[in-house]
Amino acid sequence: MFREIHKRTKKIGQPPGTLIYTGSKKFTIPSITFFNYNADHFHEKKDTDFDAEFLLKNKSGVTWINVEGLHDIELIKKIAEFYQLHPLTIEDILNNGQRPKVEEFKDYIYISTKMIKWSAKTNNFRIEEFNIIIGKNYILTFQDCKTTIFNDLQERLRSTTKQRLREQGSDYLAYRLIDTIVDHYFVVLEVLGNQIEKIEEKIITAPTQKNARTIYRLKHKMLILRKSIWPMREVISHLLQISQDSISSFTHLYLRDVYDHTVQAIDTLETFRDMLSNILDIYLSSLTTRMNEIMKVLTMIATVFIPITFLASVYGMNFDYMPELHWHYGYYIVLTIMIIVVIWMVFFFRRKKWL
Repeated sequence: MFREIHKRTKKIGQPPGTLIYTGSKKFTIPSITFFNYNADHFHEKKDTDFDAEFLLKNKSGVTWINVEGLHDIELIKKIAEFYQLHPLTIEDILNNGQRPKVEEFKDYIYISTKMIKWSAKTNNFRIEEFNIIIGKNYILTFQDCKTTIFNDLQERLRSTTKQRLREQGSDYLAYRLIDTIVDHYFVVLEVLGNQIEKIEEKIITAPTQKNARTIYRLKHKMLILRKSIWPMREVISHLLQISQDSISSFTHLYLRDVYDHTVQAIDTLETFRDMLSNILDIYLSSLTTRMNEIMKVLTMIATVFIPITFLASVYGMNFDYMPELHWHYGYYIVLTIMIIVVIWMVFFFRRKKWL
């Protein structure tokens, strides 16, 4: 969580627009995928360098360039020069730790989002930066790692011409990308919701310190998710306010649906946070109740032994002349009195409902 602050320190003293990569190098060679499509045709090409010739040959329709791996600053510069991107935009793309936001420029819209993916291998989620640039007939996406969450969307582009995705412009493709990202929020929230239900059952039946550590880990995860999901509502709200020259009225309708999904994800996240707080309160209350029960039992035992200890201490004194000290049945009489006192005290405690 505090790594983002450390990344910021790399840029101290640098002028605005300085291109410094603040992420961690995921792989050696970046990968670029070129898509060009319209209602009648589709072209695709994968490369490790920017191919301007492919773009010049395929000017018609919508062009989608997906870049995986941002450590090659020269490659990012080539793309920026070709599409005349502002230096501040490139700076934000290379800043791995950017807060989700929307910025409008003269010829394009820049969107910074967070992808949240669940990993069954690590049993945890991973958050990755995903940057989108929407131009008139093109869309650029930048990410620092390889991902498979857009595979279905890419297959739909390849599959058939008679579909809405191939007929609409770049703004609709951007909507589909954002919609896919938001849908994966629910995948992560569903897994975490199951974990919260399991820990709730354990806390109610048999609370342990291990359960408490699990609760604190889940609360930390919720805090990280909140930092990534909450700004997405602002992002989509901003997109809904952009003029129809950049985003069509057709796409606006679908963005409203994504906005509702984002609000639903935020509500679910807040519900989980409240549940974890309540579970933690139940755990602390159960510890207090358990401690009270233990103290109650110990107090009862100590109370029962007080009169017995008194009798034993009185007749345990080393005096030669004491009343009843030399009785033949004195031991049995004192023992009987002790037993009667114990029975009477237990009966008294039960009558008072202290036991």
